[in-house]
Amino acid sequence: MKVSCLNCGTTNYYPGDARGKKVACGKCKEVLPEPGTAVMPNPGQTYNLIRNSAIPVLVDFYSPACMPCHVMHPVLESLAKRRAGELMIARVNVADHPEMSASFGIQGVPTFIILHKGTERGRTSGAMNETDFSLWVASLV
Repeated sequence: MKVSCLNCGTTNYYPGDARGKKVACGKCKEVLPEPGTAVMPNPGQTYNLIRNSAIPVLVDFYSPACMPCHVMHPVLESLAKRRAGELMIARVNVADHPEMSASFGIQGVPTFIILHKGTERGRTSGAMNETDFSLWVASLV
């Protein structure tokens, strides 16, 4: 299964039998996130993923005070598990990282952007049901 390193953005193969174990990046030796999880990287790590990951990255711009964001959290977790190895999901708290939100032109939350190798493939805002959200992602990945 493929997973990208949060430190350098390099895409690595994560052994299927290594679940629950620490696996290091082949390039920078940092511990890799387990496939199938939504990660909460810092802005530098997020930019590394966006620029260097060989697999698409879905960035979720959210606020802890936003109810639609809370509704989408289990949808993202489910999507992360189903699309493990095909898609990385990064969650960005707009209150903690306003400069990153501004650089992407985020005006409301939740906002979801799919990027691949630094290029935006699509964006949408607001809560939606799991089926519609999964179809939107599938149309862009």
